[in-house]
Amino acid sequence: MRKLRVLLLPFSWIYWITVAIRNWLFTIGLKKSIEIPKKSICVGNLSVGGTGKTPHVDLLVEHFIKQGIKTSTLSRGYGRSTKGLREVFKSDIADYTGDEPLFYKCKYDEKINVVVAEKRLEGVHFISTKYPKNQLIILDDAFQHRTVKAGLNIIITEYNHRFTKDFILPVGNLRESKYGVKRADIIIVSKSPELSTSEQSRIKSEFDFDPKKIFFSSITYEQLKPFNDIQKGVIKNVLLVTGIGNPTPLIQHLEKDYSVTHLKFKDHHLFTQHDIKNIHEKFDTFVSDNKIIVTTEKDYMRLRNLKWLNGDNDNWYYQPIKTEINERQKFNILIDNYVNEI
Repeated sequence: MRKLRVLLLPFSWIYWITVAIRNWLFTIGLKKSIEIPKKSICVGNLSVGGTGKTPHVDLLVEHFIKQGIKTSTLSRGYGRSTKGLREVFKSDIADYTGDEPLFYKCKYDEKINVVVAEKRLEGVHFISTKYPKNQLIILDDAFQHRTVKAGLNIIITEYNHRFTKDFILPVGNLRESKYGVKRADIIIVSKSPELSTSEQSRIKSEFDFDPKKIFFSSITYEQLKPFNDIQKGVIKNVLLVTGIGNPTPLIQHLEKDYSVTHLKFKDHHLFTQHDIKNIHEKFDTFVSDNKIIVTTEKDYMRLRNLKWLNGDNDNWYYQPIKTEINERQKFNILIDNYVNEI
């Protein structure tokens, strides 16, 4: 592995130089960056993989909807089979919209407008034109999309894979140099365990960033929910099916209460009839009757309307999660001050 990394190092330097020149052109104004009208918050990261952006976007959406602020989300709709701009409706399927956008729409329905577009500027224009009373756009994974400029940028970095200890692609997982964090306004260290004050301070010192604007978040797992709303009795065995970037925290959570067998698919995987057949065949090998199939809330968006599950989803459950941010009041003050300032 170490030899492979050495061999890939020249490609990382080429990639770093290319991205650095692009960012420099935006910084000096030779490449145009359009400031988003009204208020906008970008939730992004410096690395590829599952840092946990979706539950943080969800947290922001819920926070501002409770305040009566008309909110939209805008993302690429990663993993969808469609191209171009598309407004997301509750009746859609994840194959057309991507799983995260459909999740937001299904959860909040008419309380939120959800749009997907590879070209974020096109999405911004659509939202501003169709929904002139919209007050806030939350951009999901747009930190590297410099053609649009959000008013507030939040970077998510996973506790066990902090960007401070990473390297540029393809040797590491960074999309751009770690110094790109200087464009951010807030850092959230996601999927954090319980940390002492001294340990938090030590980690904050890694970032060369205002420590008052660095926060830690953790995952809270809610009760498993059945696809068909019918709860089973005693459960002992779980076949876990995931198509997310990092399923490890979920595996560790479920193993506290169940015997877990894991079937891992790639991130944003679109499940096929063959996949479902293989999953059920694996499930049928479990001897115990006290068994269920569990998937993530994002995967549920891709699975819920599959015709191959119709009438055969009695054993399927999904795991809802929430994100809790330490010093939540201080965090709320930062985001509220931005959104409410004139």
